[in-house]
Amino acid sequence: MRWKNLSELTVYENRWFQVNLADVELPDGRHLDHFLIRLRPVAVATVVNAANEVLLLWRHRFITDNWGWELAAGVVEDGEDVAYAAAREMEEETGWRPGPLRHLMSVEPSNGLTDARHHIYWSDEAEYIGDPEDAFESDRREWVPLKLVPDLIARGEVPAANMAAALLLLHHIRLG
Repeated sequence: MRWKNLSELTVYENRWFQVNLADVELPDGRHLDHFLIRLRPVAVATVVNAANEVLLLWRHRFITDNWGWELAAGVVEDGEDVAYAAAREMEEETGWRPGPLRHLMSVEPSNGLTDARHHIYWSDEAEYIGDPEDAFESDRREWVPLKLVPDLIARGEVPAANMAAALLLLHHIRLG
């Protein structure tokens, strides 16, 4: 059963996103109005070191009013390479410059409401270059043993679904 997006009208937009109203045709021919949010791609990066520790940020999200572990992430600027954006975000938010990045996964965290696509990368090496430029984005940055990831997720300490999925995949890749 395929829904058809016949047209969209932008009802609000800014540098970060657009809110659109779509005229959607259902398989039985009925129409419905459906709001959707168009977002820029997001680039995400982390490092897993030789001791199988993953670089995470502990931060508060005011929208949901909760604390949790996350990976460095941010929007891809117009014309910017996604892997370059992931490395840039990691350096700006953690103070660590990643080595060669590998694509881990791309996910759509909320595809019933947004077209956000998150591209997640990782490296097995990084160089500390100093205090993060965007230190205000997290309370602290830590190397967390990858073996603890499943328990952190089970306790709700990794609340973002895209981050949880990426960390579980890294756990599987590195620890089996």
